[in-house]
Amino acid sequence: MKRRNPFPGLGNQPVIDRHGKKRWRLRLTIKGRKIDTYIHGAYGSAQFRAEYEAATTAAPEPQTAGDWGTVEYVLSKYRADKKYKALAASTRYAKGKRLDWIGSLIGRARMAELQPYHIENLMDRKGGPDAANRLRKEVSELFTFARKKLGMNHPDPTEGIDERKTNKSGFHTWTAAQVEQYREAHASGTMARLALELMLATGAARQDACAIGRQNIKGDVIYYRRGKTGQDTELPLKYMAALVAEIVQLPYGTTIFVTHGGKPYTVESFGNWFADQCKAAGLPDECRAHGLRKLGATTLAEAGANEFQIMSFLAHKSTREALRYVRAAQRKKLTAAGMALAHSENVSNLSEWLDKTDTQAPENRE
Repeated sequence: MKRRNPFPGLGNQPVIDRHGKKRWRLRLTIKGRKIDTYIHGAYGSAQFRAEYEAATTAAPEPQTAGDWGTVEYVLSKYRADKKYKALAASTRYAKGKRLDWIGSLIGRARMAELQPYHIENLMDRKGGPDAANRLRKEVSELFTFARKKLGMNHPDPTEGIDERKTNKSGFHTWTAAQVEQYREAHASGTMARLALELMLATGAARQDACAIGRQNIKGDVIYYRRGKTGQDTELPLKYMAALVAEIVQLPYGTTIFVTHGGKPYTVESFGNWFADQCKAAGLPDECRAHGLRKLGATTLAEAGANEFQIMSFLAHKSTREALRYVRAAQRKKLTAAGMALAHSENVSNLSEWLDKTDTQAPENRE
């Protein structure tokens, strides 16, 4: 039985441009709308799928909406701006959803009439400090855009609003015990186990992990381009014993590692599916896909990797985030070294002592 083409309209072979990069010709007609463009990235990758989805579902160029001076008007101009269009497809998709939410609530309001308490109210409706702070930032961006590009010199109501207090450490970093608990719940050879080993070994974010397939294995390395940053990374398979043990169990001809009903997951559905696997393993809600990426980086830092090595592993553009892992690992080592200088005594048989569960009976002094 011939397998259904998951990406209708694409040619069988990629085109190599003058820079040696692969791109795929897409020619398709959808409801009378002719599409003739190129899709970039490795076949099936997050970037590839995002560009394909954008090309096949995108509406015509957005027309200016709303009356001049309204939030709706500014939103339409903002999303038509080349700076917004230059964002990575995955970033633009997520940001667009948030802007839709803003427009649905205050689209008809006039920019000049918005007050701090209006923004505070919106932040309260976001349900969490991180989401609330992101909304505050995006409303501020709209006012900056309106001032610089549209000549609307209205006071920015976000300037009088303090950021909500958040957990500065961000997503929870999985512990070794939590990884083992997950492995015990999901046997080798299952898709749930494969997803864990893939993200733990490669440090891939969920949007990239759900698109990685056999096409990403190039000889003895696994390659992918991170959708958020556009950075390429190659990771030697010889250092991924647990992942390789899962890959070799896949049926011959499998093109996508993690699938849903024979089709690749979307980023959102993959994240929800993996959260369900964590719940089935009895793990707390804080154990999410991104926490495995953080564990991978933490493991490298504690083994002595520098910020450039961690930056490459995470497919970041700069060392800023990688430095956080390096500094945290160095702080641990410095603390232990400092205590060793100040305290010469040692507890013998420490592990045996800590394992004792029976409490000692009080001594009878009669």
